[in-house]
Amino acid sequence: MILLAVVLVGAASGGGFFATRVAAFNASLEKVYDVPLPQVTASTDPAVIERGKHLAESLGGCFACHGDGGANGKVEQMGPIGTLQSPNITTGKNGRLAGYSDAELARLIKHGIKKNGTGLVFMPASDFAWWPMDDVVALISYLRTVPPKDSEPNILEVGALGKFLDRMDMMPLDHARRLDHANLPTAPTPTATKEYGAYIAKLCTGCHGAKLSGGPIPGAPAELPVPLNLTAHETGLKDWSYEDFDKLMAQAVRKNGQPLNPFMPIETMKNFNETEKRALWAYLQSLPALPFGNR
Repeated sequence: MILLAVVLVGAASGGGFFATRVAAFNASLEKVYDVPLPQVTASTDPAVIERGKHLAESLGGCFACHGDGGANGKVEQMGPIGTLQSPNITTGKNGRLAGYSDAELARLIKHGIKKNGTGLVFMPASDFAWWPMDDVVALISYLRTVPPKDSEPNILEVGALGKFLDRMDMMPLDHARRLDHANLPTAPTPTATKEYGAYIAKLCTGCHGAKLSGGPIPGAPAELPVPLNLTAHETGLKDWSYEDFDKLMAQAVRKNGQPLNPFMPIETMKNFNETEKRALWAYLQSLPALPFGNR
């Protein structure tokens, strides 16, 4: 009886902690951030728009997440974590673009803050917070040229487990609270260096973990693919050359000939330019060689 009582008390205590984490997530999403709107305006310069197109198709991963033409992304059924789907980012029916000014879009991209001042869920704004404002303007300028597409409203339902994992820093979903909005990171000039690659690699950490050594995503359903090791360990990229990495990025084929799982943002990867690929490779090669699963 004493053992049973101990187990029950432990379960109740654990349940209380879980509930407080869920409540903290909910409260965080109700916070209104006092972040001023930047003074920006979309450009009609073809060169600026072309730069924005590149960003949307590569580092921004806009269409990999928001779907073909920007009209809603794939519905990700993640069990108790939730059901996540990126919204329509065109000016069509149920699209979000028409409802945002250029300044509001810039704040959304760099700070993860919605039109009403509260934080976004799911969109990894911390992956883009380091972008220079010129690139943010370029992306907005391009998105303004994307043809409107109609869609159904997107589905975004974060389950209790998803909220708990976010608050435990095991699966970031609420990105605005993770940013120092007065001191956003600043990347160096784009060059094929590990210093620049460290910023590009932020795109990989959401799935492959902060240490990029892969392993199961905490709480993810069994059918979700397990992210691989991106360090130079024997369970990862040991003995890989840049040519092997380049083939992976361009053709979505690993050194052993195995194709990448479609869950990977293949369409985004293949649009990286040479500077971006070499910078990312340089950074990955500089990481400690960690065994698979250290995340």
